[in-house]
Amino acid sequence: MTIAYWCVLVLLFFPPVLGALAKSGGGFDNSRPRECLAATTGWRKRADWAQQNALENFAPFAAAVIIGHQLGLAQGTLNMLALAYVALRVLHAVFYITNLAALRSLAYIGGLACIIAIFVMVA
Repeated sequence: MTIAYWCVLVLLFFPPVLGALAKSGGGFDNSRPRECLAATTGWRKRADWAQQNALENFAPFAAAVIIGHQLGLAQGTLNMLALAYVALRVLHAVFYITNLAALRSLAYIGGLACIIAIFVMVA
C-alpha cells in the first residue's frame, strides 16, 4: 500500500478521535448523542465542529488519492501532497479546537489546495 493510501486510512480514523474529544469530560449521554453534543460549549463544541468538518472533507481527499493513482500521478508527488494534506488537517483541527480562526482558515485552504493540485496534475 502506498503512503498516499495510508494517509487515506489514517484520516478515516480522524473524525472519531475528534468526536471522542468532543464527548470527553463526562456528562455525555450516548442514548441521545446529538442533544448532548448540541449542548456542549467551548473547546468541546469546537472539537465537534472540527469532527464535522473532517467528515465533510474526507471524501474529496480519498477521491483525489484514488484518481491520482488511477491516472498515473507520480507516486512521490502524490505521497507528498497526501502527507501535506494530513498535516494540514491535523493543524486545522488543533486551530479549530484552540479557537485560532485565521490559522484554521489557512490550514483549510492549504488542504484544499492539496486536493485541487492532485486533480489539476492528472488533468
